[in-house]
Amino acid sequence: MKTKFAFGTVVSTPGALDTLARAGVTAQSLLDRHGQCDWGDCCPEDAAQNDYSLKEDGQILSSYKVAGVKVWIITEWDRSVTTVLLPSEY
Repeated sequence: MKTKFAFGTVVSTPGALDTLARAGVTAQSLLDRHGQCDWGDCCPEDAAQNDYSLKEDGQILSSYKVAGVKVWIITEWDRSVTTVLLPSEY
């Protein structure tokens, strides 16, 4: 799926991979949503910041609930790296 912005290198933390595996959810399914500007469960202020960051090269943060656990996807401001992680691993 073509994304609306560059991801750079995609990495994931062990905790996020474990959470996704236990829930039967792929990281790719969440990355697809992130790349289509579906920010998930972000508050309106964070969603607005993401929309601004698309134009102004800021950091982009999506938040998704997976089996009751929050999973973040963060794309760095320079689009060099996108990380799938748990908030506790930030």
